[in-house]
Amino acid sequence: MKRVAAIDCGTNSIRLLVADLDPETGELKDLDRRMEIVRLGQGVDRTGRLAPEALERTFAACREYAAVIKELGAERLRFVATSASRDAENRDVFVRGVVDILGVEPEVISGDQEAEFSFIGATKELTGHPHIELPYLVVDIGGGSTEFVLGDRSVRAARSVDVGCVRMTERHLLHGGEVSDPPAPEQIAAIKADIAAALDRAEETVPLTEAATLVGLAGSVTTVAAVALGLEQYESAAIHHSRMSRATVAEITERLLTSTHAERAAIPVMHPGRVDVIGAGALVLLSIMERVGADEVVVSEHDILDGIAWHAALDDE
Repeated sequence: MKRVAAIDCGTNSIRLLVADLDPETGELKDLDRRMEIVRLGQGVDRTGRLAPEALERTFAACREYAAVIKELGAERLRFVATSASRDAENRDVFVRGVVDILGVEPEVISGDQEAEFSFIGATKELTGHPHIELPYLVVDIGGGSTEFVLGDRSVRAARSVDVGCVRMTERHLLHGGEVSDPPAPEQIAAIKADIAAALDRAEETVPLTEAATLVGLAGSVTTVAAVALGLEQYESAAIHHSRMSRATVAEITERLLTSTHAERAAIPVMHPGRVDVIGAGALVLLSIMERVGADEVVVSEHDILDGIAWHAALDDE
């Protein structure tokens, strides 16, 4: 067993996993898995820069994670940063802050690398499952980008496109500095048009309709799944490998896009940091299912974070 720590710093959230991994058996045992909504990508699409308050929220989470990593005695730490820090002009401020707090330099990975890590994390447990057909299409809907990865035992094709729940919300649902509540039909139409264009770009590289199994990752997907299951509190074990029909996703998306902030916030499983962006995230998922022709999506709690952990464990081999 190897004890490793992995941090995934995205546009909307920063997550930590400390786990014991056995590279020979493929076993991964969680010791600590946590998330903070820090909105690192706040305003990046508009300004091209990381906001000072967003950086401070992220650094505060890093300080908390550093204490956990030290307490649990992880042998290795790998810190991966995705869309927001990849796009920002002042990403050097972010890099220096992370090095000062955690002692490692964040890897600002490419979209293709992001896709590979997501695929490994999402599918390692599914290999050999009797009721899941190959190939998989793994879809990781983040805050700033969405990754599409087609593969079976390994990646066949991958593409990252700049469509995510935060980016779509900030681009189309902000009015006078506030999120439209609920959004107008023309705002929803604009999001759909952006998503359709992004799917066209993804399809240039990834043959989306060849997938036998659609696997959905990240907070937008798992939150919609929690709503679909009618959970009173977030239960990772219940959500992991649950399945949602396209009709269910369509029903929940409609509900989210026609509700007010207060109504969305009152949903028991809704994280406060997702209240304003979940409608756009659900619409991305539904649009993908429609384009792919998927009747259902398999929901995975294991994603890029687990892929980062596996890479950290195998780095010495």
